Amino acid sequence: MKNTVITALGIIGGFVVSMLGGWSSALATLIVFMAVDYLTGLIAAGVFKKSPKTASGALNSGVGFKGIFKKIGILFVVMLAYRLDITANTNFVKNSVIIAYIANEFLSITENLALMGIYMPSAVKKAIDVLQRDKKGDENNENFN
Repeated sequence: MKNTVITALGIIGGFVVSMLGGWSSALATLIVFMAVDYLTGLIAAGVFKKSPKTASGALNSGVGFKGIFKKIGILFVVMLAYRLDITANTNFVKNSVIIAYIANEFLSITENLALMGIYMPSAVKKAIDVLQRDKKGDENNENFN
């Protein structure tokens, strides 16, 4: 039974990674940043009770699941970017998308760390302010059509 489960997980993992364009350092970095962002968000809400996503600032399972599905959505965009690279016979769309998401995850991580009271240099604070303004603008213009 154990071997069957391990084999099945290996097959599923191999398929997912192949759909994302193969295992690369950029993809590994994105996944690490996504995991750290999720964990720092859990710590900010669970330990420090300072989540801006809930009224009480505490953990909320619905918000947590929403965060997981957003991360899955990011991986879908990476997959689509990879397919665009294949279609256009290029090699930069996927990497550009990954770099953009890494930058976004980095800003989210630093925001979570700031919520925990960890010192942030002023340049990072300004970048977070810009990102928050951009997100509010995106929320007001959710339709791309």
